[in-house]
Amino acid sequence: MVGMTSFGDLLGPQPTLLPGDDDAESELLNKADPKQVAADHPTASIAWAYLAEAALADDQTITAYAYARTGYHRGLDQLRRNGWKGFGPVPYSHEPNRGFLRCVAVLAKAADAIGESNEHARCLDLLEDCDPRAAEALGLG
Repeated sequence: MVGMTSFGDLLGPQPTLLPGDDDAESELLNKADPKQVAADHPTASIAWAYLAEAALADDQTITAYAYARTGYHRGLDQLRRNGWKGFGPVPYSHEPNRGFLRCVAVLAKAADAIGESNEHARCLDLLEDCDPRAAEALGLG
């Protein structure tokens, strides 16, 4: 119809759905060493998320922070390549988005643990902007 705006335009940007990295995901599900998976697939945020979460669980906060920041930046690169403009939905329900979102969550936790309150708040805001349900699903809600 002439003059009609598309559904996506009325509600804002369309959700960004990352394609994922089937090889990295498969290797991780088959219990491959996440360090080797990250080395073999450095653009796969999911590998960095595994490393960050394990480091945080082992009270290696600075290591967790570094792994999470790497996965976060790799995820931003992927999001931008897939049309994300720095805002808009990145649904947690879409499995390939979870590597990035998990990295943001660990980055928030690690930042909080070292007293970096601005980074902690920024990460929480980013999760809220990406998917309001993500923070709770990732243990931050």
